[in-house]
Amino acid sequence: MQDFRKIQVWSKSHEFAILVYGIVSKFPQFETFGLASQMRRSAYSIPSNIAEGAGRKTNADFLNFLHIALGSANEIDYQLLFARDIKYIDDDTYNDLCRRIGEIKGMLISFINSIKESESKAKKT
Repeated sequence: MQDFRKIQVWSKSHEFAILVYGIVSKFPQFETFGLASQMRRSAYSIPSNIAEGAGRKTNADFLNFLHIALGSANEIDYQLLFARDIKYIDDDTYNDLCRRIGEIKGMLISFINSIKESESKAKKT
């Protein structure tokens, strides 16, 4: 069990979720319960799952939640593309958010791999 607030990828994904919330608040009113809602859920699912997993007793449980967080990161990655293609966000905003979510996905993959490697080494001793 660890303090999720001390996990760097949690911090980055928390900042990202806040940024997404601000951006989707500017979407058309009729999207309040559509794409905007789905993007908010996908964005805050990333740090939420990291936090929940960090509170679990086993690394296997933690890894499961990190994989869910990665799935949510992939989901918002597509939703950003869709929002850009229907002109809800401009190219600059899209590129910035894609860079950020790409970094988060990379951090999640590295974190998952480091936990798996640590588990593998522990089994060998």
